[in-house]
Amino acid sequence: MTKVYPNATAASSGSEGVKLCIGGGDPAVLTVWKKSLLFNCSGFTVFDGKGNLVFRVDNYVAGNKGEIVLMDASGKPLLTIRRKRLSLGDNWLVYDGETAANPRFRMRKHLNLLSSKSLARVSGGSSSSMRKAMYEIEGSYSQRCCAVYDERRRCVAEIKRKEAVAGVALGVDVFRLIVQPEMDTPVAMALVILLDQMFR
Repeated sequence: MTKVYPNATAASSGSEGVKLCIGGGDPAVLTVWKKSLLFNCSGFTVFDGKGNLVFRVDNYVAGNKGEIVLMDASGKPLLTIRRKRLSLGDNWLVYDGETAANPRFRMRKHLNLLSSKSLARVSGGSSSSMRKAMYEIEGSYSQRCCAVYDERRRCVAEIKRKEAVAGVALGVDVFRLIVQPEMDTPVAMALVILLDQMFR
């Protein structure tokens, strides 16, 4: 049976269509499985390069798109993602832990038809930092081929399709998230969750 989590040979394959991220230090290479470990739940299960559980998302109510909690392996809430109510477009707020005050950042789906490369824009959580983009996400989430760029246009994270060692494609429900040291890994995973909500 094909293993879901990555290994050294699978993690070193090149990118297709998205600029390879280059940064100082080793990137974190995670395997994201779009499946909850709990029965009858939707969500995500995320493994590191050694097959250890790193993050999980368990949505108990299949229709609940209003709030999602990103947890560590032990179930401790790291970030809470909430849909912004009464707003035009697809807007989401991300909070530390389970708090409901002072969002850490916000993400908005890009709606400009002239610039089809851009999927979403991430900006600061406060109203004063809302206009300044922290990250821009480009590519195709449905093809699991995306890059996250910071305000200096450095590629700080990538989403790529994952292949098994024998070259067998695992489909779009299992993919890699490669996070450079310049980006917080839970934040990168929150962006994946948000892309999944926006581009179902």
